[in-house]
Amino acid sequence: MSECAARWRAAALAPPYAHGGPAGSARLKAAAEDFVVEERLGFAADGGVAHLLLRVEKRGRDTLAVARELARLVGAAPRDVGFAGLKDRLAVATQYFTVPAPRVPLALAGVEGAGFRILAAEAHSRKLRRGALAGNAFTVLLRELEAPPLLLAERLAALAAAGVPNYFGPQRFGRDGSNLESVARFAAGEALPRAREARAFVLSAARSLMFNALLARRVANGSWARLLPGELVNLAGRNSWFAAGVIDAELEARLARRDLHPTGPLAGRGPAPSDLAGALEAEVLAGFGELPAALEREGLEAARRPLRLWPEDFRAVAESGTLRLEFRLPPGAYATAVIRELVATPDHPLEPEDA
Repeated sequence: MSECAARWRAAALAPPYAHGGPAGSARLKAAAEDFVVEERLGFAADGGVAHLLLRVEKRGRDTLAVARELARLVGAAPRDVGFAGLKDRLAVATQYFTVPAPRVPLALAGVEGAGFRILAAEAHSRKLRRGALAGNAFTVLLRELEAPPLLLAERLAALAAAGVPNYFGPQRFGRDGSNLESVARFAAGEALPRAREARAFVLSAARSLMFNALLARRVANGSWARLLPGELVNLAGRNSWFAAGVIDAELEARLARRDLHPTGPLAGRGPAPSDLAGALEAEVLAGFGELPAALEREGLEAARRPLRLWPEDFRAVAESGTLRLEFRLPPGAYATAVIRELVATPDHPLEPEDA
């Protein structure tokens, strides 16, 4: 691994904790059934004739592999299969896909393949796009729990009171951070892979790396859960933001109510924060040399991501050497960002994000 990629690996995979570090250790994903995720779209099939909306349960398979098999099943090209998000391979995951409606009607509900089963198939008018979901619900069973009960209770209380840093999970960076070597080569001027998915993995890893680095800096200086002058502020539950100048009492009250959040960069062409927030962000991004400019040359539009994350409907039960967690997260948020603030999972292999 190059020196640059090695330095970036620490920023991506080992950012600082917000609440003092994990209370102990546990085993994550001892079996697929220990990590259950259910995708929630927020809308129903509309009865259109162009596509079929499929609800699919998968186990031990990644999203892209299932998408390819669904394409073969209906005689379509893999690029014509839609899905809203990538789901963990070592898990029991229920998610949605769209496929072009086959010319000859097929009874797809109940059809099984290698590691997946189609639970329902309904007529729908449009291809499902990335990010077009309301969120994900998780049920996680952590085994071999070793943590002092009082310390674990403190971490759970801190999570409930302040949320957690909204880091991108290690899945985003490939197995053991392998995508970061590709990012380093891209920053040095090497051409991106020609394959669409491989290209997307490099670009997303690059943006996620810089976001994690900015968030890590703000966790370290204690500003990740508060607003700085010049902040670009996210409206909770929306993919929109506005520029804040002076941080007044109204903004502080809305921050406390979780109506809005401070944000970090998904780098590209577009607006940046100003004042203190802008100076801090510019300093962090300058540490990545030509990488921000390379993303702009690729035509990526800048976006923002909230710095803090609150799991909704959060429940935790610790008993008999296990910790059971149930919670919901918004689109793009990682369950590992929640778990890491509670317990370390040292024996869990870093699983690439559907790579």
